[in-house]
Amino acid sequence: MSKPPKYWNRAKIYLSKKDKIMKILIRKFKDKTLTTRKDIFFSLCKSIIGQQISVAAANSVFKKFNKACKGKINPKMIKNLSTQKLKKCGLSRQKARGIKELSIKFLNKSFNPNLIKNMNDEEAIIYLSSLRQIGRWSAEMILIFTFNRENIWPVQDIGLLRAISNNYKKKYLPPENFVKKLNKKFSPYCSVATWYLWRSIDDEPIQY
Repeated sequence: MSKPPKYWNRAKIYLSKKDKIMKILIRKFKDKTLTTRKDIFFSLCKSIIGQQISVAAANSVFKKFNKACKGKINPKMIKNLSTQKLKKCGLSRQKARGIKELSIKFLNKSFNPNLIKNMNDEEAIIYLSSLRQIGRWSAEMILIFTFNRENIWPVQDIGLLRAISNNYKKKYLPPENFVKKLNKKFSPYCSVATWYLWRSIDDEPIQY
């Protein structure tokens, strides 16, 4: 894992001044920060596995997936695994197909992750979403965890919405206008605010 993003301390000061709940969370969770694996293929696989299932279920499937890959999660290894073997790890047919196609696109270079660094957030989300099984939520996870983009606000994320409800004493789901208000308040450091809100409902920091 890498060091925290360069903007991290600056973001903590900014968010603490902007919002009293955020100030409490930042003081409470001092032990860890957002980092990056700098391995987009690994992160995309983990993102596909984690779609629409609980964190615990995703971790269980990922352990089996990692074992099937002999601890080497890379395009060449995945290409040589059968769809049946991937399904035995607990992956649905759609997720297995998505991961197989991902490995092929990396190997034949029809998808080039190096292009993303020169894209704005929305352009990057559209480009990532061209991959099978990668929608807006998965693309946003990649931008937060792989590229450490500072202003991603993943409003489709159930964990984020639950954390907003818990911390701001709102019903679940929180009102859309309130979520938009927080987005405006936390910009340009929505990724950092999201990370602290996630921490408030999960003992272990999420990592893709």
